[in-house]
Amino acid sequence: MVRIIYSWNVAPENLELFIATWKRTTNRIHEEVKGAKGSFMLQNNSNPGEIKTIAKWDSLEDWKKFWQDSKPGQMQSMHDLGERVSVEVFTEVDDFTK
Repeated sequence: MVRIIYSWNVAPENLELFIATWKRTTNRIHEEVKGAKGSFMLQNNSNPGEIKTIAKWDSLEDWKKFWQDSKPGQMQSMHDLGERVSVEVFTEVDDFTK
C-alpha cells in the first residue's frame, strides 16, 4: 500500500465548493480506478485554505498509471478550484486506525 499526500491552497471563496468537489471526485475514483482505495481530507485549523488530501493506493504502479497524463479528467475540477502545491508518496508501513 502507498499513501499519496497532496497539498492544496484553496481561496476562501472556493473552499466550500472544493470540499464538495473533492468528495464526489474521490468517491468516483475509488469506485472506478483499479488500485484506488479512497482518501481523506485534512484542513489546517489556523489556515483553512491549506488542505491535505491523503489517498490510499494498492501500489505505486496503480497510482502512476492513474497519473500517466499529469491531470486525469477526474481531477480537473479540483485543479480548477485550488492550487495543488505538492505531492508526496509514502509507503504504508502499518495502520492501526479503526
